[in-house]
Amino acid sequence: MAAAPPSSLSYRTTGSTCLHPLSELLGIPLDQVNFVACQLFALLAAFWFRIYLSPGKTSPDVRHAFATIFGIYFVIFCFGWYSVHLFVLVLMCYGIMVTASVSNIHRPLMIVTQKIIALAFQVHDGLGRRAEDLSVEQHRLAVKVKPSFLEYLSYLLNFMSVIAGPCNNFKDYVDFIEGRHIHMKLLEVNWKQKGFHSLPEPSPMGAVIHKLCMTLVSLLLFLTLTTTFPVTCLVDDWFVHKANFLTRLCYLYVVMQASKPKYYFAWTLADAVNNAAGFGFSGVDKNGNFSWDLLSNLNIWKIETATSFKMYLENWNIQTATWLKRVCYERVPWYPTMLTFILSALWHGVYPGYYFTFLTGTLVTIAARTMRNNYRHYFLSSKALKLVYDVVTWAVTQLAVSYTVAPFVMLAVEPTISLYKSMYFYLHIISLLIILFLPIKPQAHIQKQPQTLNSVNEKKKD
Repeated sequence: MAAAPPSSLSYRTTGSTCLHPLSELLGIPLDQVNFVACQLFALLAAFWFRIYLSPGKTSPDVRHAFATIFGIYFVIFCFGWYSVHLFVLVLMCYGIMVTASVSNIHRPLMIVTQKIIALAFQVHDGLGRRAEDLSVEQHRLAVKVKPSFLEYLSYLLNFMSVIAGPCNNFKDYVDFIEGRHIHMKLLEVNWKQKGFHSLPEPSPMGAVIHKLCMTLVSLLLFLTLTTTFPVTCLVDDWFVHKANFLTRLCYLYVVMQASKPKYYFAWTLADAVNNAAGFGFSGVDKNGNFSWDLLSNLNIWKIETATSFKMYLENWNIQTATWLKRVCYERVPWYPTMLTFILSALWHGVYPGYYFTFLTGTLVTIAARTMRNNYRHYFLSSKALKLVYDVVTWAVTQLAVSYTVAPFVMLAVEPTISLYKSMYFYLHIISLLIILFLPIKPQAHIQKQPQTLNSVNEKKKD
């Protein structure tokens, strides 16, 4: 359910101090130790869950109950009395879901987190809208029967995702609990042509081991790079008043790079936990290999090699980006980009840094799209020009992302303004100039509506 690792991993500090011997040994706050302990225990529980509580050995109700009970325990262990807040919200929202009319069910639930909002819209699509008015994706995810109380609790509080996510769809989760999850993905492939007489049984072990190795590397980077280049360096007197602009530009990039491993660690470990339980199978890739990336929250290679702001965002916090697209971007009639960024900021919380990041992100996204539309085609005539274009856009993208996301980890107004003043607000100024003086195609202001079932059927007839 969470978008990131525990809050104390960011620029701010929390009330939990390094009083525990293990915290003192590692040099990190106790809440981070609790987070890692819970996720590692969840990993072991996930293996046990897949082996001893498989769909063939027990009923869906037992699987729902086990996932819920362990999830509640992890929440209480990590957050103590603060967990009461979560439980109250979950119970209140279930009351709203079973009593509200299907035409309005998605509206009063917008004050809580991703899964409840996603479920509200999916119930609304399944019970409150005509099938022909839905996009293909909305039709696939539509929930046509309100979930039982046990299904609801299990979906929201299961031990696999209650601490660090990722967000997933209700239908996918129920298919996993009831044993249809992998089977339905495999049916999309003609196995007889591949020489199989029956459906194979893909194991997640390879994917889990690979992701655990990535998790270990990320942890080592966090314990070294992140502590060597903390974000507090960006408000030091040397950085603000003595370093030249080029040095600040490079140092900002290094510090922001050093802040990533904690996210890589938390999201990759969360993905591995779900895979270990048998959840997250996405089918067969183009090379015929089994894929376990249905719930993956990031693609590290594509993030580090991104040549556009859009490509970077599409591979960072993937499940949240998908959620924002499904509940906001594809549904609002006007200004989808701006409204999606605003919703993302509201969902993250009330820290001013979030709003600096997402408002700046809106500006940069529009400017980057404008530049791409106006100039990219000039560099496609030869491989040499395309290579130059890719190298330049990679460098610009990485520097732009570092500038944009810095307030997200600094959180407060004062350090954010101090940083941007020291950088002369250069990216804000450049983005505004691009938007003001370069032509923008009218389509850039209009939301591209997803295909509905009617439009798909009409194309088939043609």
